[in-house]
Amino acid sequence: MGRVKLLITGITGLLGVNLAWEAWQAGHEAVGVARQRNLPRAPFAVLQADLSQPEAAARVWRAAQPEAVVHAAALADLDACERRPALAARLNAELPGEIAALAARDGVPLVHISTDAVFDGERGDYTEDDPPRPLSTYARTKLAGERAVLAAYPAAAVLRVNFFGWSLSGKRSLAEWFLNNLQAGKPVRGFSDVFFCPLLVTHLADRVLAVLERRLSGLYHAVSPRCLSKYAFGVALARRFGYDPALIHPASVAEAGLAARRARNLTLRSDKLARTLGQPLPSWEDGLAAFHRQHTEGYPQRLRAWASLP
Repeated sequence: MGRVKLLITGITGLLGVNLAWEAWQAGHEAVGVARQRNLPRAPFAVLQADLSQPEAAARVWRAAQPEAVVHAAALADLDACERRPALAARLNAELPGEIAALAARDGVPLVHISTDAVFDGERGDYTEDDPPRPLSTYARTKLAGERAVLAAYPAAAVLRVNFFGWSLSGKRSLAEWFLNNLQAGKPVRGFSDVFFCPLLVTHLADRVLAVLERRLSGLYHAVSPRCLSKYAFGVALARRFGYDPALIHPASVAEAGLAARRARNLTLRSDKLARTLGQPLPSWEDGLAAFHRQHTEGYPQRLRAWASLP
């Protein structure tokens, strides 16, 4: 792909900030979009824009003049989507189509980030050919966003994902939540009846860049080829970091009192992307080992330093 100017929406989110770092390391010029937060020490520019507003996407596009784009911005809090369905529809369903139309007009490669939650979790082991059946406002609006992107720009790539990693706030991923509580010695519950295939966010970022490089189009699952329950993930994380795994207590999602319905078995197949890229996606075990290594090497502190004032 060579050096390109890469526009990343949702730059301060978990995927956005890690993708920007991976892109910068690969020699690309990253330009981020954030609604409020700035990153004054980051090695890339950040445009301030509220993408929920009319014409905001077009203004950002004119300012950035991108040569490639990753649309990662979304209202991703499932319960917030239930409380604010109109905002969820705007950000998750309508905005992706607008970004795709701009990319299509200029022939710019686009990766749109979707979610494993488009399935109902009744069966698991889903492929890209299985019909989605979303259970929540978040899942329904994200599915609508997928369809809007591919309708506006069939040459775009849509990735359904589930990931963990280090964030700017230290509180954005399930792994950070488990770790923060373990460090404080607090017992926490992990859902033993919810199964997923989490990929380390920096591993996902590398695959996103590979998809752009090859200008892939269509729908792909970008998740770990190995899956487990959220409870088992918490136990594995505790062991990796040297904490007492007995602090993680098994629990049922049905007893959690959550506003949005959660699918229980979101195990997805990633064979299609692995075949296309010519290599298997990393496992969650690989990701957890790298997550721990990043911790010991000061990676989360490096990210958070970007948000501090010069």
